[in-house]
Amino acid sequence: MSTLTAVLILVAAVAALLAAAFVLRARKGTGSGTRSLKRRFGPEYDRTLERHGGDSESAHHDLRERVERHGGIRTLPLEPAVREHYAAQWTMLQERFVDAPRQAVADADELLSRIAATRGFPEPDRPDEQLAALSVHHPHHVEGLRTVRRAMHSKSASTEELREALVRARALFEDLTAGSAAGTGTAARTRPASGRNRGHLLKPKGSGA
Repeated sequence: MSTLTAVLILVAAVAALLAAAFVLRARKGTGSGTRSLKRRFGPEYDRTLERHGGDSESAHHDLRERVERHGGIRTLPLEPAVREHYAAQWTMLQERFVDAPRQAVADADELLSRIAATRGFPEPDRPDEQLAALSVHHPHHVEGLRTVRRAMHSKSASTEELREALVRARALFEDLTAGSAAGTGTAARTRPASGRNRGHLLKPKGSGA
C-alpha cells in the first residue's frame, strides 16, 4: 500500500468519525432542547405539538420564538386594593352566570385580558400576542383563556360547555391575581378554587341537573 493511499484512508476515517460525532452531538442537543421545552411549557408543549400536527421541529420553533419575544416580560405587582377589586368582579360574573351564561363568559374574557395587561402583558387589542405571552409565563393555565374565547365565539356552545370554560379560566385568574408575581403558574396549580366560588357555577337558573 502506497503512502498516499494510506493517508487518504486515514483522512477518510477521521472524516467519518467527525461526522458521526457531529450527528451524535446534534441528537443529544435536540433531546436536551426537547426536555427543556417540556419542563418550561408543561401541557402547553403538548398542545403546541398537536397544533403543529406532531411536527416537533415546527413546535419547537414556535415555542422558542415565543420565549424570545415574551420571555423578558417582568410581571408588575398588583396593589392589594386592585386585587380585591378584581376578585369582587370575578365573583360577580360567576353569580351573573346563573341568569346570563354567555355574557358571564364574555365578561371573564374581558376581565382576564384586562388583568393581564395590568400585569404587564400585551394589551387586549393584541389578543394573539397576549395569549402567546401568557403561554410563556402561565403555561399551565393559559388554555383557560383560550377555552373561554372559543366558548364565547361558538354559537352552539351549551350552557354546560360555557360553565366548564368559566371553571377552567378560574385557574388563570388565580395565577394572574396571585400575591406574588409567580411567572410559572405554580400558585394556582397548588391552590384549588374555593367551594364558595365554585358553587356559583353549579346550577344555572332553570337547570334540572
